[in-house]
Amino acid sequence: MAELLAVERLRAGYAEAVVLEDVSLSLREGEALALLGRNGAGKTTLIASLLGLTTWRSGAIRLAGVDITRLAPERRARAGIGWVPQERGIFRSLSVEENLTAILRPGPWSVARVFELFPRLAERRRNLGDQLSGGEQQMLAIARALALNPRLILLDEPLEGLAPLIVEEVLTILRRILREEGLSAIVVEQKARQVLAVTDRAVILDRGMVVHEGDSAALLDDHALLAAKLGVSDRGDKDRP
Repeated sequence: MAELLAVERLRAGYAEAVVLEDVSLSLREGEALALLGRNGAGKTTLIASLLGLTTWRSGAIRLAGVDITRLAPERRARAGIGWVPQERGIFRSLSVEENLTAILRPGPWSVARVFELFPRLAERRRNLGDQLSGGEQQMLAIARALALNPRLILLDEPLEGLAPLIVEEVLTILRRILREEGLSAIVVEQKARQVLAVTDRAVILDRGMVVHEGDSAALLDDHALLAAKLGVSDRGDKDRP
């Protein structure tokens, strides 16, 4: 598979504060990457840097071989980067269907196809965004990102704050998007075991630096490394490692 994303020795942060130090990683077409780390490790800052929302200091970001390091956020979106923010970012005053049609771009993910993937949203297509449950809002946030027909989708803690049954439902959706549909993705998540089960590779950040990179399946089986780097015990993920 061809390389889709390359991050080379990136230093970035906010104003005068440098959060990321010499971060390098890559992602191939059709590959899903779990981006892991304790709170404050720099995960969300890396996502924000890919979106063009931080202060760049040095390094490079390439998408499909094109340097996007200095592109404005809207141009990165047009280049094919989709985003599911932790805050979900749906239009609460619009209906579910309007949320999708307002930002729909040409591509394989039509509104009908999105509704096939999210039957719960199809049932609530005329409900306003603020009439949805938290889990339904998260589904709509993912559906909106798909409606943009991105080449790369960035998901920032998609399981955060969801009830266990909804977590399983969202994981099933992610498994289909990432495994069956082969959409390229970077998934930030505190629930390490769950996200490792639906991704191909994993990167662990610590204090703004990459401290581990490898196959998701191998990391899932490495209980000592999970405990040392993420605070994950054999009993499962802690809510806030």
